[in-house]
Parts: sequence; structure tokens; C-alpha cells
Amino acid sequence: MNPLNALSDAGVSIWLDDLSRERLVSGSLAELVARDRVVGVTTNPTIFAKAITSGDAYDSQIRDLAARGVEVGEALRALTTFDVRWACDVLRPVNEATSGVDGRVSIEVDPRLAHDTAATVAEARALWWLVDRPNLFVKIPAARQGLAAIAECLAERISINVTLLFSLSRYDEVTEAFLDGMERARAAGRDLSTIASVASFFVSRVDSEADARLDKTGTARAAGLRGKMAIANARLAYQHYERVLSSPRWKSLEQAGARPQRLLWASTSAKDPAYPDTRYVTDLVAPNVVNTMPEATLRAVADHGQVPDDSVRAHYDDARRVLGELQAVGVDYDDLVQTLEDDGVAKFDASWEQLTEQLSGTLSTARPPQTGDSS
Repeated sequence: MNPLNALSDAGVSIWLDDLSRERLVSGSLAELVARDRVVGVTTNPTIFAKAITSGDAYDSQIRDLAARGVEVGEALRALTTFDVRWACDVLRPVNEATSGVDGRVSIEVDPRLAHDTAATVAEARALWWLVDRPNLFVKIPAARQGLAAIAECLAERISINVTLLFSLSRYDEVTEAFLDGMERARAAGRDLSTIASVASFFVSRVDSEADARLDKTGTARAAGLRGKMAIANARLAYQHYERVLSSPRWKSLEQAGARPQRLLWASTSAKDPAYPDTRYVTDLVAPNVVNTMPEATLRAVADHGQVPDDSVRAHYDDARRVLGELQAVGVDYDDLVQTLEDDGVAKFDASWEQLTEQLSGTLSTARPPQTGDSS
């Protein structure tokens, strides 16, 4: 069987972790949807920074924005929401065919707002209104200040992709925010079946950080643990997900029409060339999850991926053992995942800052000279 078909049949929704104007204009996204089982798209500030500063696909819109004197923040929203709205339209048939489960496109709030709850909620409302498509996900980082924003947005019937998740304890806080938001939506009389959410658990970045710390210890025992933490961490997250689905709070919401908050595996390209290029896909196969991957990883899976029926649920005991051994050799779990969360927000913040500066300069250059009143 085609590995992408096997992945889909095993219950994994294949999403593309990339979006650009060129991909939309060329029909590349539509082709991936039609031929490669792609049923969703994720974006982030780094992806948009690369897209907008590469090539000339955005030049015409940037000239129009400059001519209108639009300031850089609003110009950036205009550029990104245009792409996301278009992608939502490409994925709309998938969304309808899956009764709203897939066919989703994500756009992230300005990462510089990650530690400001009120500003995050306001930005999420603005993006929801600007894109104006039912198959949108607004991405909010899982930093502690984002938890209240996640609950508030869900209560207002804004579908949310919770991003930059590394920690099992933070994931538990995210599921609590999800349940709280859905309960508030139910109390407000909203149709829960129209509200969707995913929790984006990052994978390969965990190994990159853990391996660097293991290498510093210089012991054979530590070396034997290289490349094991990320998969173990993600598998245990799925166990937490199963616990939520068995809880009375969720059962009550489910009876009211709510959909579960699915786990989404993010950061699924292998950063270390010593590791198989499909490992963060084929080692995390489980029912009702999403795997968002760059096109190179998608092509690798299609070419030589060996897809099992389930590579998660039989491995909980081993995953706990791996995390225990990592702690025993001196890798502090809590410090590692907090470092990853802080770095994740900082990297997206830096990408957004760099893009804002570049776009500001481009707008200034493209802005036509002012002329006096000739009447």
C-alpha cells in the first residue's frame, strides 16, 4: 500500500507544514490535497518570513499596501491572512467531506503577544474576523499566559491550534483550558460541534535539546539514550490524551456535541542526519492524531515510509522508562522542556521582528512620492 494511504488509514491526518503565495498560485497545495492525502496546513512566523522575503509573489500586494500608506503591522496581517484565506478555500471541500474534522488551515497570533493574555485574545479575534472562514485555526502558544486566552477563545467559538507544546504537565494544563473553554461555550448556548481544537506537541526539537545535553555528560549510558526522548515524550502525551477522553468532564461535553481536542505532532523533520528521515512520522502512528510535516518529510514517507498500524499505545511503559533513565543520567526534564518552550517563543518572536523590519523597509521603498494639490 502507498505509505501515505496507510498512514491515513491508520487514523493519522496528514497536514503540510508550509504555505506560501507561490504554492497557492502554482496549484502546488491543491495538487498535494488531490494526490498526496494532505488534509490540512499549518503555518508559523518563520514559514511566513521565508515565504514573504523569497521571490516576487507578494510584490503586487505590497505595492498596493504601500500606496495606501498601510502601517507595517496591518500590512503583515493583510499578507498572511490573504494566503490563509486562500488556503482555507482550497481545503474547504476536505473540511466539508470530513464534517469539519480536517481541511483546516492555521495562522498564528503575533508571537510577541505570547505573554499578554488580553492582547492574545484580541489578536485571535481579529484574525478570526479577517480570514472569515469556518475551517480556520488560530494558533496560540502554550505559554502559561496563553492558557486563559485559549479557554476564552474557545468559549467564543474561535477554533484554536495550541502550539509550542513540549511538556507533559503543560499539555495537562492545555487540556484543562480546552475543557474549561468548551464548558463555557456550552453554558453560553453555543453549538459545540462547530468548535475545533488541536494541541501541537513538538517532537524533533526535543531530541535536539536532549541529545545536546546527553553529549555533554560523555558517558556510554547517556550515549545510549540519544534520540529516544522525543518519541517517548510524545507517546506519553497520547496516553494523557486517552485519559482526558475517558474523563467524566469530557464525556459530558461529548454528549453535548463537542469534538475532542486532537494531538498534532509538529516539528517532524529529522534534524539529525543520523536518524531515519521518517522516524517522527512512522514512530508516532495512533488513531485520531495529526502529523504536520514539511514537504521533504512528506516525500520521504511516500517514498520509503514503513507505516505500522499503531506505534504508540503499546509503548507507554518503555516511554516512562526512557524518561526515568534520562533523569538518572542528569537530564532534567522540567528544565529541558521549559527551555524549549522559552526558545520556541523567542525564535518565532525573532522571525516576526525580522520580517517586520524587512517589510517596513520594503513598504517605504515601494511607497510612491507624495504630490501636492494640483487643483
